Amino acid sequence: MGIVAAALAGVVLSAGLGTAAAAPKAKQLDKVTLQLKWVTDTQFGGYYAAQQLGYFKKFGLDVTLRPGGPSITPEQVVASGQAQVGIDWLPSLLAARDTGTGLVNIAQMFSKSGMTELTWKSSGITSVAQMKNKKVGVWCCGNQYELYAALTKYGMDPTKNKGVTIVNQPFDMNLFLQHKVDAAAAMTYNELAQVMETKNPKTGKLYTLKDLNVFPMQNEGTGMLEDGLFTTQDWLNSHRDVAMRLVAASDWGWIYCRDHAVQCAQWVVKAGTALPAGHQVWEQNESNKLIWPNKLGIGVMDPKAFAFTAATSLKYHGIKHAATRKAYDAQIAKAALQYLKNHVKGIDVYGKHFKPIHVTLTAGGK
Repeated sequence: MGIVAAALAGVVLSAGLGTAAAAPKAKQLDKVTLQLKWVTDTQFGGYYAAQQLGYFKKFGLDVTLRPGGPSITPEQVVASGQAQVGIDWLPSLLAARDTGTGLVNIAQMFSKSGMTELTWKSSGITSVAQMKNKKVGVWCCGNQYELYAALTKYGMDPTKNKGVTIVNQPFDMNLFLQHKVDAAAAMTYNELAQVMETKNPKTGKLYTLKDLNVFPMQNEGTGMLEDGLFTTQDWLNSHRDVAMRLVAASDWGWIYCRDHAVQCAQWVVKAGTALPAGHQVWEQNESNKLIWPNKLGIGVMDPKAFAFTAATSLKYHGIKHAATRKAYDAQIAKAALQYLKNHVKGIDVYGKHFKPIHVTLTAGGK
């Protein structure tokens, strides 16, 4: 169509629309891809809730939740521009920054560590120190730092397999259940439950905590901050308002899941999970415990917890250079809380009176 013809067509169209032509256009939603740390499950329940309940849209966002997997490292995905924001553990983020990657934490959702290492009671391994010269399982790709710090603390060198044999653990508990490793990594909200959803072939009954030695990294002095939202400094510099609204909507989703754990688990199952509904309720409940109560407000980085994670990462060789507070932008999370309070009357961002629900595990997590 020529320029004159196009102009005439525009005049006719405007005339035909009458007063409707002058109506304001709906504000276009800001598109953001959020790279999850792992596959679809209730470790990310708050984000699925924010999507299901329309919280992202209410705050002017069109968010795509991009599931992760065993071979996906969120820092690499975000640094390459395949996603604008990602979720990962702070030690892994600091390690990525240590190599010159310009990534920055914008909200620290989990305020406690959920990582443990398991042994069987029958193994006689009753401490991390006794894992010396044993086969010890842990996941790769940024999930190893807390355990590596604990092993290093007791004189082992896991990076070089000196004094311990590190086994690259699949994202299930089969090696442990088959006694092919002496110890295995397990998150309180996931793999620990997988073990207790399995029947002991000798008794026909489900395994319980009485069958296990559980070593929380938090108790070993190497528990570091886990699931946090991060992005590149370049993207943040030009999208601070978008980042703030993303955090605010995510906070709102997590607050909903705090108070409606079963409902959130159902939405995640509907989104397509590898593990069934009963397991997802457990996982949502345990994930809630890593967030609430939160004295600073959900998402706000605790400077002391950051300093501990940074110092532990440096002490046990997760990073070579001391991390500084430039690794996180606290103003985004603080502004998000204020934005949320301004838009949702009476919302509780601290969860001071949070009480987890009781969840009974069943065979296979059904």
